[in-house]
Amino acid sequence: MLGFAQTAELESSSIDEITSQYLAVHEKKSLLRFLTCGSVDDGKSTLIGRLLYDTKLLMEDQLATLTRDSQRHGTTGGDLDFALLVDGLASEREQGITIDVAYRFFATERRKFIVADTPGHEQYTRNMATGASNADLAIILVDARQGILTQTRRHSFIVSLLGIRHVVLAVNKIDLVDYSQTVFDEIEATYRSFAEPLGFASLDAIPLSARYGDNVLSKGENLPWYRGPTLIEHLETVEVERDRRSAPFRMPVQWVNRPNLDFRGFAGTIAAGVIRPGDRVVVARSGVTSLVKRIVTQDGDLSEAAAGEAVTLTLEDEIDVSRGDVLAGAAERPEVSDQFAAHLLWMHEDPLIPGRPYLIKLATSVVGASVTQIKHRVEINNFAKLAAKTLEKNDVGFVNLTTQAPLAFDPFSNVHETGAFIVIDRINNHTVGAGMIDFSLRRANNVHWQALDVDMNARAIAKGQKPVVLWFTGLSGSGKSTIANLVEKRLHAIGRHTYLLDGDNVRHGLNRDLGFTDADRVENIRRVAEAAKLMVDAGLIALTSFISPFQAERRMARDLFGPGQFIEIFIDTPLEVAESRDPKGLYRRARNGLIQNFTGIGSPYERPEAPQITVTPDLSAEEAAEVIVSYLERGSYLGTATG
Repeated sequence: MLGFAQTAELESSSIDEITSQYLAVHEKKSLLRFLTCGSVDDGKSTLIGRLLYDTKLLMEDQLATLTRDSQRHGTTGGDLDFALLVDGLASEREQGITIDVAYRFFATERRKFIVADTPGHEQYTRNMATGASNADLAIILVDARQGILTQTRRHSFIVSLLGIRHVVLAVNKIDLVDYSQTVFDEIEATYRSFAEPLGFASLDAIPLSARYGDNVLSKGENLPWYRGPTLIEHLETVEVERDRRSAPFRMPVQWVNRPNLDFRGFAGTIAAGVIRPGDRVVVARSGVTSLVKRIVTQDGDLSEAAAGEAVTLTLEDEIDVSRGDVLAGAAERPEVSDQFAAHLLWMHEDPLIPGRPYLIKLATSVVGASVTQIKHRVEINNFAKLAAKTLEKNDVGFVNLTTQAPLAFDPFSNVHETGAFIVIDRINNHTVGAGMIDFSLRRANNVHWQALDVDMNARAIAKGQKPVVLWFTGLSGSGKSTIANLVEKRLHAIGRHTYLLDGDNVRHGLNRDLGFTDADRVENIRRVAEAAKLMVDAGLIALTSFISPFQAERRMARDLFGPGQFIEIFIDTPLEVAESRDPKGLYRRARNGLIQNFTGIGSPYERPEAPQITVTPDLSAEEAAEVIVSYLERGSYLGTATG
């Protein structure tokens, strides 16, 4: 007979073996990532809760909590409110809506799933786009009573834009229309007609009731006219594999791994393709090539690595590679350009304005960028291409962008990971947009920088001064032009070479085609900044007198110049003082509604954060001019020449 210890050992061994077998089977199951989306109150959270409940993945304590929460927050009478399994935020439960993206894992005998529950409210469209970014399939829910709504169309378009090619049209709450086949057929026909231009590879319509479970896991008896699969049956069998192994090799470098003098590797997650020791790779931006020496991981070297694996590559040659570079197959290189066209989903309350500076993050690269042109805005209801000067929140547009440094990328349709980017506000670091690159915009091959023998330094020496731009900013009536004019007169009197760009004067010529919308104000400052840059290059002391109300545009202007070449001068005159002066009667007209978007009245003025010089109201114009000239003298901008 076996002793107690031997029996326990056998039982433990048996349990370990069963566990190992179970895990081995589980690991071999394919994984499907999908999201639920659609308009508000279409039952997305309820459907996911039902899936978790029907697949027996809820523990007893979770069921007990669900029962208790259903009584407190539920909207289904005495029944379990499955939406509460997913809506975890207090505000979600109180309002009965989804706000944040919630991810849940479940599995059946045939497949593993990760599902993202995304919000239906228009104001949370950015969260929906986040959930869709890594999905292979989308379940578009429609309330059988409501049919196809604007948010249904918006989510469908975003799903298509993000490269999801497999869609399930889940006509939910079919129980509330008496399980009507007529209602289902009408909704399916309307959606198929709408979605035809979106080019989905598969589109399957399934009637269901998430609350009661009809056609979710089992068909039940209420839908005898429906002959297709249940939702789970479809999810278990749909083929959605995107073979990233067959794509060209791409690995954005996340980190240069150099633990000691004898090792230098380049770490990152392979975005696409396969790599092996001996393969030739190229640093996309520089064009320098080398051979892969080793594929290093924590578990040892690999003979091969593929898309999705995090590895460190060592190369045969000592070449310049840093974070933000893309290692690519030398025979199939990505595009490298500082200009490209892309579809852009705008996600911020403040509109996108062409010319305004932002940051773009593409893979591991972050560079300054701006939209140079909005080609069109897409009308969600019929996909019409409409002219637009700006993009408002939740708008989708087709735009041209330019970056401050070249980027390595692929069209999004070829390689998602190196074709998608986000747009970041430079001031507060908020994500304000998400884009998908369509193609590179190439400069004309016959346009090059002309090498010139006489440069800025030579011109400055000839003039005996240090070139600089004096950027005067402040409200209308603050005294900018008066002070700038006095400063120029004093500089001219001592023999300095200057030029004054005044806001009113420039609008009579260079910027006569611009109005006073936010978009036109941005373009106004962009042109003036470029003109001032040319003057500084000519060796001049340039003075600009413009309201320039937005921080972003003043920063854009500053970024055009080298160190010490841009001096921001804030004429800090309070609104009530400027308005009391009102030399041109503009404030009075703005107060009477005769001038729209007037700074300080109908449009904001954003105070400078760190101007080099601040002129306060207690100084006279002559005293302010003296302060500014003294600053230039201390900074050696005026050289040694005398008048």
